[in-house]
Amino acid sequence: MEQSIKEKTYLETIKIGSVFKYGTLLIGSLVAILPVLVVFIGSFKTNDEFLNSGVLSLPETWTIENYTRAFVEGDMLVGFKNTLIIFIISMIGKLILGAMFAYAIHRFDFKLKKIIMGLYMAAMLIPSITSQVATFQIINSLGLFNTMWSVIILSLGTDVISIYIFLQYLDEISVSLDESAIIDGASYFTVFWRVILPNLKAPMVTILVISGVAIYNDFYNPFLYMPSRELKVISTALFAFKGPYGTNWPVILAGVVIVIVPILILFLLLQKHIYNGVSGSVKG
Repeated sequence: MEQSIKEKTYLETIKIGSVFKYGTLLIGSLVAILPVLVVFIGSFKTNDEFLNSGVLSLPETWTIENYTRAFVEGDMLVGFKNTLIIFIISMIGKLILGAMFAYAIHRFDFKLKKIIMGLYMAAMLIPSITSQVATFQIINSLGLFNTMWSVIILSLGTDVISIYIFLQYLDEISVSLDESAIIDGASYFTVFWRVILPNLKAPMVTILVISGVAIYNDFYNPFLYMPSRELKVISTALFAFKGPYGTNWPVILAGVVIVIVPILILFLLLQKHIYNGVSGSVKG
């Protein structure tokens, strides 16, 4: 009798734990999905309907007119082209420089090693907005203002998170591979290019998405350093529908959906590699 009471109490505890666990997950899912749902529904409404109806109320007529206006009037094609150029060049440079830096820090001992890592950590603690005046003066003095290279250079620098992920994976790559290659006559650069880099594919995919989303969504740098209409990116293209006499929110929301789709497809295609990259760095 006493054992059956204990079993019953144990089962009730498990049920309460399950309800709490799945309830928390459900609430978290709703918090994440609800804004996207509001954006999606709002993108099909007229401006008057959007302003005078509930955020989750369905539109009277489903039309793609807002999407057409967002794509054509917002020059989204130009925005996607410029964004793609900035994204590709920035990410290639960011991944290679980050992997090189992590390789040098992990495999070699030198006097300034701890100081350099300390400077990277200190840079994370300084709000970027506080250095914008100096950054703007440097970019302007280099003659890069109102060119794509201004944003590309600002996006090229690696960060501590990327370095940390690379360092964790380098722990799993045996130093004996480096030594074998050096004995065979390989230089340090050859070791990095032929031995190290091919074994860093998983963290590179992870960093590609984590840092790539930030570059893809960046509004501040393109808006400040690339004011020309011909140099607009997808984030600044949406700004065309905001003016002093009103804002056409349904068209902006349609543009937001257009912007979301490519990065969502990229995430779905690479999610397996992303999870492997993050779990591998945590495990290391």
